[in-house]
Amino acid sequence: MKRILMTGGGTAGHVTPNMALIPGLKEKGYDIHYVGSHKGIERKLIEEMGIPYHAISSGKLRRYFDLKNFSDPFRVLKGYAEASHLIKKLKPDIIFSKGGFVSVPVVLAAKRRRVPAIIHESDLTPGLANRICIPYCTKVCCNFPETLKHLPEDKAVLSGSPIRQELFSGSREEAFRLCGFSGNKPVLMVMGGSLGAVAINEALRTNLDALLEQFFIIHLCGKGNYDKALENKEGYKQFEYAKKELPHLFAATDLIISRAGANAICELLALKKPNILIPLPASQSRGDQLLNAASFEKSGYSYVLQEEEMTGDSLLKAVQYVYEEREDYIQALNESKLNDSIGIITDLILTYTL
Repeated sequence: MKRILMTGGGTAGHVTPNMALIPGLKEKGYDIHYVGSHKGIERKLIEEMGIPYHAISSGKLRRYFDLKNFSDPFRVLKGYAEASHLIKKLKPDIIFSKGGFVSVPVVLAAKRRRVPAIIHESDLTPGLANRICIPYCTKVCCNFPETLKHLPEDKAVLSGSPIRQELFSGSREEAFRLCGFSGNKPVLMVMGGSLGAVAINEALRTNLDALLEQFFIIHLCGKGNYDKALENKEGYKQFEYAKKELPHLFAATDLIISRAGANAICELLALKKPNILIPLPASQSRGDQLLNAASFEKSGYSYVLQEEEMTGDSLLKAVQYVYEEREDYIQALNESKLNDSIGIITDLILTYTL
């Protein structure tokens, strides 16, 4: 039996693509183990799947001053020693890394132990963790054609992002039951990530009545952003976070407003949902969401509204425009060549473990 050691963590986006690959790898007969941090979100998600989990030390590599910058390099060195020992003990045939700083010592240790390592970069330009790992890996999978120019030609693979298959198994009828909707209006979903997005929430709620004239609204508002004053608003349903409900909510949705995190927008692409992207501004990020959104807009998959230009009125106009042009967006989404990422990545893993 072939053994694969998967790694990635820090945010859900560094874990869910691994989770999407696991069922197919099990079907291929792989013995799967996972390496993550001691307290990261990845631990709970992976252990719930019944996958053996191994925790190592992890430190964040910051590009700004922080007192932890003096201690975290030692955590990384400790993590490298732990990862090297784990690889020696488990003897995996291959490593697959989804990124995040916990993955750095694993990929570096894989090179030392002469185990092939495939890494996946979600954003249009590689983040710091993956930039460190690229010289030590065998192949680099990516989501965007534009990313290829940032990668070594002999290592780059345009794969798209693995999407959890359960997202395709929802029921519109169940979503209507969960939300208490009755009638035949289209559904608008608004999502700002697991923590929500204050600016998006405010713009939506400013024009809530106008939007409700045309749509039922599902609002994934983020932890701590639930508005009790709107709890019984007809046609409007809030969730701080959706997990088991999410496939049903997606099945019911006709149009989505979202941030432009790479994994989120790849899910929209796979689900063929017309969408409006509101990327995090450069003042709040390294600019990766701006690049992601620009790429999707160029491909005809998305309409982009910059946060600095967003008001209740501009958001309302964007929603009306995209809904009217939804068939054009759906056609572009259907024509995408990045719809078999699980197959592409699984075949790549098979190639290096035959």
